[in-house]
Amino acid sequence: MSLPFFERPKNSLLNYKRKTLIKILAGTTAAIAVAFLMFYWNQERWPPLIYDTTGTPAPLIMQGGDPYIRALMRTISASESNVAYPYSVLYGGEYVKDLSQHPDRCVKIVNGPNQGNCTTAAGRYQMLSTTWYETAKYYHPKPSKILFWESYSFEPEFQDAVVYAWLNDPTAWGVNIQQLLREGKIEKVLRTLSGTWTSLGYGIEDNSMTEYLPAIYNEMLLEELQATKKNSQIYRPSQVAISKESSKP
Repeated sequence: MSLPFFERPKNSLLNYKRKTLIKILAGTTAAIAVAFLMFYWNQERWPPLIYDTTGTPAPLIMQGGDPYIRALMRTISASESNVAYPYSVLYGGEYVKDLSQHPDRCVKIVNGPNQGNCTTAAGRYQMLSTTWYETAKYYHPKPSKILFWESYSFEPEFQDAVVYAWLNDPTAWGVNIQQLLREGKIEKVLRTLSGTWTSLGYGIEDNSMTEYLPAIYNEMLLEELQATKKNSQIYRPSQVAISKESSKP
């Protein structure tokens, strides 16, 4: 005969409570595990759908700047991150959602002279975490500082801003990159930069895009020059109006 709950022996009551607690803990653990797996999947697989590409290197998020340097930046990314969402890509092709800082994930290298090692290359310019922190320290326009520690957002506009400023700094490369580009010396520029971006040719890790980079640069330069001309035409009337106003007695 089954006893009423309140008349069951003390040991049975303790066992009942123990089993109930185990069930609650198991359910909570399962829920946490599912939430973690969903978060991980979103972090690694979900690309932010904010970029539009048409087969050529995507336009820069950054607005303005010298068209020659802008064309060079797009050329670098044609070789380093030739994917639909370049700002969010890790070495190997996985995407990350959180760009509040450099992802700093060491991904195993599957081919080439460094096969078997791992790399933290990430973003449109496939910058290593160490390279990012070193360059961002000098060129990041909006570092975040807490006490003595600084962090540098890895959002698309800041990736562009840091690399743009870096390429424009003659002291960083020993030559004036902008001037060389204006003189049409793209091969010399690629050779100069190949120590940093090894897929640009003249280095140890050429890829399928390397031989086409000078032609890609010329195409990107034409686009950037046309965009600059278009923008100057859009703003010229207001500039003329301001000039006329300033000339009044």
